Amino acid sequence: MSRWQQSPFWALSVAILRGFLRDKAAVFFAVVFPLMFLVLFGGILGNQDQSKVELVQVGAVPLVDDLPKDARTAFQQTFEVEHADDRDAALAKVRKGDADVAIEQRGGQLVAHYTQTDQVKAAITQGTLRAFVDGANVAATGQPPAYSFTAEAVEDDSLSVIQFVTPGLLGWAVAMSAAFGSAATLQGWRQSKLLRRLQLAPVGTGTIVGARVAVTLLIAFGQLAIFLGLGAAAFGLTLTGSWWMSIPLIAVGTLCFMAIGLLAGALAKTTEGAVNLANFLVLPMAFLSGSFFSLDGAPAWLQRLSDLLPLKHLNSGMLDVMVRGEGPAAALAPLGILAGFAVVVTLLAARLFRWETT
Repeated sequence: MSRWQQSPFWALSVAILRGFLRDKAAVFFAVVFPLMFLVLFGGILGNQDQSKVELVQVGAVPLVDDLPKDARTAFQQTFEVEHADDRDAALAKVRKGDADVAIEQRGGQLVAHYTQTDQVKAAITQGTLRAFVDGANVAATGQPPAYSFTAEAVEDDSLSVIQFVTPGLLGWAVAMSAAFGSAATLQGWRQSKLLRRLQLAPVGTGTIVGARVAVTLLIAFGQLAIFLGLGAAAFGLTLTGSWWMSIPLIAVGTLCFMAIGLLAGALAKTTEGAVNLANFLVLPMAFLSGSFFSLDGAPAWLQRLSDLLPLKHLNSGMLDVMVRGEGPAAALAPLGILAGFAVVVTLLAARLFRWETT
């Protein structure tokens, strides 16, 4: 056995890691539970194709039938066309929600029959059909159009739903594991008088803290590897940009949420109370930080509130370097915020810490 393996740090780290692996509940909530959400979101959203508008064409519609090749290709990419001769039957399908719109042509006029139950889709359908009518009018003049339109995505061509889902769920998994683990460990050791025994043992406080931090970081890096491996193997996750910067982000984020767990452990008087307090702090933060859904459509005050939460910066930092193709510099601000938050909360936890419950 090497000298390193005989050191108190190594012995404590191995003991803590074995304790974690033997705790089936801890393994479930640190690894399996977050992966269930990744599989759920990846399975539901990952294979969604862009939905077409279901259109019923009643009789002959020369405006559509005589579209130029390029315009006709665009029309077929936008609409799922069904042909019908019975106008009343076509309108009935629209009323029942079996189709989005029914069109017919009366002389030089294209008439679209739509339902108001989905006003957003109705507005999109009307705007799209109007654009095709305007294009047909321009083509009828025999003059080339003065302007053209091209749409280009700013992200990498490999971008898919799973790219956006993975960083947020990974951030939540790391936050939950680090906070719950440190809260339960601190309070459990205090209740069992293990803290007092360690205080009297010939092992430095730095060794004890270092071993706990090392194991928590190891678990976090394991979560990172499992998430990325499963995402790539099962859902086609493709990493872009400086994705490797997610490693220091995970490391500093883990320290940040360990500090939150220590604060919960310092405030609570029982292990259950410490875990519940950590859950009270982390779970709402996950919803307010974009772990499960984007906050782009949220009210401005809610978005400002989320800017105060460390998980928001962990998620956005990983999103920048893993999905948006940003360079290493994009992770510097989140790293600084997470590190500052970790220092402040750790100092507060140390101030409130007691060796024994009163």
